[in-house]
Amino acid sequence: MKNLTILAIESSCDETAAAVYNSKEGLTSSIIYSQLEIHKDFGGVIPEVASRSHLEKINIIVTQALEVAHKKLTDIDVLAITSKPGLPGSLLVGLCFGKAIAWAKNIKLIGVNHLEGHIFSAFIENKVEFPFLCLTASGGHTALYLVTNFGEYVLLGQTTDDAAGEAFDKCAKLLGLSYPGGPIIEALAQENNFKDVCDFPRGKQQQSLDFSFSGIKTAVLYNLVDRNLMTVKDKSANQVDINIKKDIASSLLVCVGDIFEKKLSLAFKKFPDIKSITFVGGVACNKYLKERLKVWSEKRNLKYFTPSAQYCTDNAAMIAFVGHYKAQQDKFDSFDLDIF
Repeated sequence: MKNLTILAIESSCDETAAAVYNSKEGLTSSIIYSQLEIHKDFGGVIPEVASRSHLEKINIIVTQALEVAHKKLTDIDVLAITSKPGLPGSLLVGLCFGKAIAWAKNIKLIGVNHLEGHIFSAFIENKVEFPFLCLTASGGHTALYLVTNFGEYVLLGQTTDDAAGEAFDKCAKLLGLSYPGGPIIEALAQENNFKDVCDFPRGKQQQSLDFSFSGIKTAVLYNLVDRNLMTVKDKSANQVDINIKKDIASSLLVCVGDIFEKKLSLAFKKFPDIKSITFVGGVACNKYLKERLKVWSEKRNLKYFTPSAQYCTDNAAMIAFVGHYKAQQDKFDSFDLDIF
C-alpha cells in the first residue's frame, strides 16, 4: 500500500467540513462547521444561505484541518472532494475551492460521491467485515446497500418519496416543534417510554426493499385533524397538548424502527451470507433506532457497527477515507470534474 496523505473537503449541504487522512496514521483531523443555527429559524436548509456560508467558512475550515493534522499543502498527495449529490450551490463552493488548490499545487484530484462516504463511514473507527448490509438514513437520503468490497456496492432499495430524517422534520413542524425534528421527537418519545399509541401505517410495499415515509407524515396530519387540533390546510398545530405530542412522537419513532427492521429482514433473507450490518447517516445518531438495530443484528449473529455521532452527520472524514482507498486504486479524476 502506498503511503498517501489525503485532504478532503465536504460541502454538500449545510456543513462546511475538511479532514486529513494518512495511510499510516489514519484520520489526523476532522473539522466541521455546522450551519444549524443559521437555518433553524427557517425550519430547514435555505440553499442560497447555505452556499454563502460555505464561501465565508471554507478557507478557515480547510486551514484548521491542516493545522490540526500538522500538515501543509506541500504534504498533501491527493485532494478528495464531495462532487455529488447535494445542493448545487454548496457543492460548487467546495469543488471549485478544492480544484483551485489542486491545480495550483499540482495535487491529484478525486471526486467522491457523498453517499459512498456515508456507506464507508463506519470504517473510520471500526474494521467491518465484507460482505455487509448498510442502512444509510439522513434528512436527504434513505437507502439500503449490499457492500462487497471497498468501492463495490449495490443499491438494494431507496426512498420513493421522503427520507426518514425528512419525515421527522416534517412531522415535527406539524406538531409545532423546532428544527431539526429528529432529536426533539426522540426526547418526547423517550418520555413516553417509546409506546406505539397511534399505530401509524408501515407502508404498502411490504415485500419491496424500497422505503416510503410520506405516508407517515400524512398519518400524523390526519391524526391531528381527527383530534380537531388543525385543518388539512394548516402548516402546524402550535397548541397541541404535550401528552399528545409524546404519543405521536413515540408512535412515529416505533413506526420508523419497524420499517427499518422489516427492510433489513427482507434483505437478509436474500443475502444470508452477509457478515455485518452498518447503520449510518444523520438518523443513526438516534439512540433508540441504534439500539433496536443492534438487538436485531445480535439475534441473527451479525456484527453491528455504527459511527460516532460526529461521523454520522455530514463530515469530511468519510470523504477522506473513500478518497484514500480510491487513490490506492489509482481512480483519479481530471479537472473536468463537475457536480453532475
